[in-house]
Amino acid sequence: MFAQHALIRRPSSRLAEGIVTHMERTPVDVEKAREQWQAYVDALHAAGWETHEVDPAEDHPDSVFIEDTMLVYGDLAVIARPGAEERRGETPAAERAVRALGYRIAHIEAPGTLDGGDVLKWGNTVWVGRGGRTNEEGIRQLAAHLEPLGARVVAVPLSKVLHLKSAVTALPDGTIIGYPPIVDDPDVFPDFLPVPEEPGSHVVLLGGQTVLMAASAPETARMFRERGLDVVTVDISEYEKLEGCVTCLSVRLRGLPAGS
Repeated sequence: MFAQHALIRRPSSRLAEGIVTHMERTPVDVEKAREQWQAYVDALHAAGWETHEVDPAEDHPDSVFIEDTMLVYGDLAVIARPGAEERRGETPAAERAVRALGYRIAHIEAPGTLDGGDVLKWGNTVWVGRGGRTNEEGIRQLAAHLEPLGARVVAVPLSKVLHLKSAVTALPDGTIIGYPPIVDDPDVFPDFLPVPEEPGSHVVLLGGQTVLMAASAPETARMFRERGLDVVTVDISEYEKLEGCVTCLSVRLRGLPAGS
């Protein structure tokens, strides 16, 4: 079995200044957010994951959302070019961290934009949300990097949420889950399963039949348990105020490149 690794990054003291696009801004308790971040990391450790901490980025309020800095496929890390210009300073330290772990590196270049949170992988299919943060040129470049590795890149419309993985993620068997009011076109996904709560759309696969999800979706957690899944929940309420979810807070690396 491959070791499971994840990149993480501590929240900035300026977290409360993070960008809000699709919801009203509400006050963020930064100290509580730090405690929630540690509980999230502890949950990864308890599930057998090893974490690698990326250098903090105090001047970047959204930097805790490390997933947006890259897309990892096989032994290749494609470094993002965030759609929000003020977030582009988040990527250099993340690139150094994943390079140090032995990954090959590619980049999304101007005029392309791409946020890692807009990318959902299952098997050899890579769905990419085309919306406010990721543009057509970013998707074209990503396809050029991934298709030689056997990936099939599929662009999907995105207008109701910040990132694709704010709307849909995948269960361990490949079923795509989402809360219908925030999914532009459920028909683009095979085996789409509607969930009863918006935060229930977001799961991190921890291995086997275990998923990590937000504590704010108890009905969905019950539904998943009835499907035979082991569900681990964490409170991420302060990050949800900034349109964050459980996928945003780490970059999952399932097996490091040979020789790393």
